Amino acid sequence: MKVDHKKEIATYRARLGVFDVVEVPPLQYLTIDGDGDPNTTAWTDAVSSLYPLAYGLKFLGKRELGRDHVVMPLEALWWADDWASFTRERDPSRWRWTAMIMTPDWITAEHLEAVREQKAGPRTGDVRLIRLDEGLCVQTLHVGSYEDEAPVLAHMHDVVVPAHSLRMTGRHHEIYLGDPRRVVTDKLRTILRQPVTR
Repeated sequence: MKVDHKKEIATYRARLGVFDVVEVPPLQYLTIDGDGDPNTTAWTDAVSSLYPLAYGLKFLGKRELGRDHVVMPLEALWWADDWASFTRERDPSRWRWTAMIMTPDWITAEHLEAVREQKAGPRTGDVRLIRLDEGLCVQTLHVGSYEDEAPVLAHMHDVVVPAHSLRMTGRHHEIYLGDPRRVVTDKLRTILRQPVTR
């Protein structure tokens, strides 16, 4: 039976215009790091190194472990020295990021190494398997261009988080539910998530 973690894990769902406080379970990801504007080859090289490995691991799991899963959507952690570079003073050149794809727990570092030997990509050697435990988070659904996220993030940071007596911790997290190559810009769906603490 093929497992679809988007349906199994509640925090892969969010509502437009609603900011939910959620508990995100610890999850495993394929990750690759970079910095700067995502509209550059640094970002596209990173993403094009993740997908061959994600699909290679899917087929390895099915073939060797008898376990199948739907390859999860692209996600990214974003951070900068100043949060304002994402909101009021939007400046992608100051951003740092980790592009990632959630991977089932039955996939191991040994599996990744086996698949890495067979898959070519600009940066496949830089891809790591990590466990991320975000815990308490605030999240919402954004529909539209990535360029239009700034007001939503500003509201989350400046209004929603303080209203719940929370403080921001960790890195801003985005989950891309639509493929920008196939979906018109104003229909792109992105979960915007911010780890917080009480």
